[in-house]
Amino acid sequence: MAISIAIVVVAWVVYMIIKKFYPQAVLLTAGMVLLFAACLLGHTPIMEGKQSCGSDFFDIFNTISVLLSSRVAGLGLTIMSIAGFAKYMEHIGASKSLFTLVALPIKHIKSPYILLVFSFFISQFLVVFIPSHAGLGLLLMVMLYPILIRSGVSKLSALGVIGCAQYMDVGPGSGNAILAANICGLEPSVYFVNHQLPIFFITTLIIGITHFFVQKWWDKKEGFCGHEYLTEITEQDENCPPLVYAVLPIIPMILILGFSPIFYSKIKMDVVTAMFLSTFISMVFEYVRSKDFRSVLKSLQYLYDGMGKSFATVVSLIVAGEVFAAGLTKIGAVDILTSSVQNLGFGIHSLIILFCIVIAGCAFLMGSGNAAFFSFAALAPKIAAVMHIDVITLVLPMQIMTSFGRVVSPITAAIVAIAGVADVSPVQVVKRTAIPMAVAALINVVFIFINL
Repeated sequence: MAISIAIVVVAWVVYMIIKKFYPQAVLLTAGMVLLFAACLLGHTPIMEGKQSCGSDFFDIFNTISVLLSSRVAGLGLTIMSIAGFAKYMEHIGASKSLFTLVALPIKHIKSPYILLVFSFFISQFLVVFIPSHAGLGLLLMVMLYPILIRSGVSKLSALGVIGCAQYMDVGPGSGNAILAANICGLEPSVYFVNHQLPIFFITTLIIGITHFFVQKWWDKKEGFCGHEYLTEITEQDENCPPLVYAVLPIIPMILILGFSPIFYSKIKMDVVTAMFLSTFISMVFEYVRSKDFRSVLKSLQYLYDGMGKSFATVVSLIVAGEVFAAGLTKIGAVDILTSSVQNLGFGIHSLIILFCIVIAGCAFLMGSGNAAFFSFAALAPKIAAVMHIDVITLVLPMQIMTSFGRVVSPITAAIVAIAGVADVSPVQVVKRTAIPMAVAALINVVFIFINL
């Protein structure tokens, strides 16, 4: 009975999310249904000890309260502070200055396909400081796309590279990476440098080379003639702030990594502190630039607007996903799943790859890496314990593979947005991202075997 209910509820969740119902509400409702079913079937108590309010029925709602309070105070505040800082950087134009600075050398590259590779590497540098797939994609469309077109790059080749701008969620500013680090019990900076960075560096190098051959092959296959789209060139934004502003988005990374166990610092700098300190420094820059104290103080509203939006979209999704995971756990579905896959006779490598494929498939269907990873990440510690492996051995490849599924989905917000700007079909864009992401997935599989 328990597994039948779980299968029906999971199938309903997938169907509703594919149909673009509000995912937070879908996951929250599904979690509550599972918890209620567990309560009726007399499985383990919904909550135990001091957390329980004394009634299994009321504990269904108490689960939401406990998860929400713990997440908002910890992981949620971290993610909200990052989102608020990113919003402030967007408001003062610092993100544009950073891109303008790093994009200057590409104007001197003559070969369109070497230019594509170099542009891809630039986008991967920027993703560490602009942790938004859609946000970075649109910024690249405004500032990089015209340069690529002017240099003889085809429209779809340019979109193929820009669509892969955040092919992997990396850095202490990524919501998925922060959640993964939290689950593994690591500082985000340690998770990034010691675990993500080696994979990210090697994969980025190989994917850059892959883009050279893949986009050239597609152009030849589709009969592209150079400079076909010269009429679409747009001028660079004249309102771009001073280039010195390019340093502002980098300050949090310097603080987080500089004052971390990686460099054996006696001073501890958490992500939230780094974001607020960096915002204050940015406000000083803004005052020197504008000499308008009132407007500088008022600009802080953008920080809080970004934090509020992040709570409504990201933190709420994490909590909803954890309620869903709690429901699956309490009804016994996770125990049945882990024991079943063990009985199939698969080795640990095969099981990890299987979980990676499942979560990448969910990201593809949902068009969201966050929705897929947040929905299943909370189950990872229990699954890893049953498989007798370190949780990071399971979480790291799952978190990486989630991004690959998102980049090849034609309903991903970033893909839809950049396709709309270029007036092409999103399906045409993901045709150009599919082969590079298949190569990235193979590299991830290789790292799975190396790390075990």
